[in-house]
Amino acid sequence: MKRLFNRLLPKSWRSSVVTIPVIRLHGTIMPGGGQFRPSLSLASTAALIEKAFLFDAPAVAISINSPGGSPVQSRLIFKRIRDLAVEKNKKVLVFVEDVAASGGYMIAVAGDEIFADPSSIVGSIGVVSASFGFPELMKKIGVERRVHTAGQNKAVLDPFKPEKKEDIERLKALQLEVHETFIDLVKERRGTKLKDDPDLFTGLFWTGKKGLELGLVDALSDMRTVLKTRFGAKTQLRLITAPRGLFGRIGLFGSNFSAPEIAAAAASGVIDAAEERALWARFGL
Repeated sequence: MKRLFNRLLPKSWRSSVVTIPVIRLHGTIMPGGGQFRPSLSLASTAALIEKAFLFDAPAVAISINSPGGSPVQSRLIFKRIRDLAVEKNKKVLVFVEDVAASGGYMIAVAGDEIFADPSSIVGSIGVVSASFGFPELMKKIGVERRVHTAGQNKAVLDPFKPEKKEDIERLKALQLEVHETFIDLVKERRGTKLKDDPDLFTGLFWTGKKGLELGLVDALSDMRTVLKTRFGAKTQLRLITAPRGLFGRIGLFGSNFSAPEIAAAAASGVIDAAEERALWARFGL
């Protein structure tokens, strides 16, 4: 109400306090997700991003803390941020917390400027696919794998069968294409700021301090310091949050979920949690 009233006043009467909307993009980047397994995707972030760009503010601040995940969802989030930045003619200031690596860094380059802590982790500009293989275990426990397909490549990289050289080559070709897209995007956004370093696009990652030397970030600082220095000591930070129903996430008379749904989500969540843990663990977090 106060913001609405302020907009209705003549400019000379309006409060001089600047309010900067802040979006927190924290977590692994995966399609889907939900209340039992929250994750970053275009579906889970689009409303927050669009709400932030509706503010009468000179910039939008984004806090990123992500080890990466889906390259598709990373690029979709990146593109939504850039599209709205151009449409609304607003600057985007990105602040890295613990880590902005792989897909997390892909989102970070949506910023016109990137700030990091000296000990933040940035980079990991590469593509990885990971899985498990169980062919020897199948033999040991006496279980026969039966797969019937229409199309000779429908069972490529089946984890219960030995790997085939041609399947690995096909996977690596796909990875190279995705990697090229990632590299092109970083070069387009960071331009001449990037240093000519042979390791830059090999998947290595660095501290924020080294990332500054390499041109991956623009400065070492934190959100509050940067925003108050740039827009004035009275600048206010407004965290953009997802809308909640009248009774929040839990229904008026208890859970909105049935016992089977909760059990299924929990079982799926164990595997997803292991994958997420592995992503964070790569960076010592």
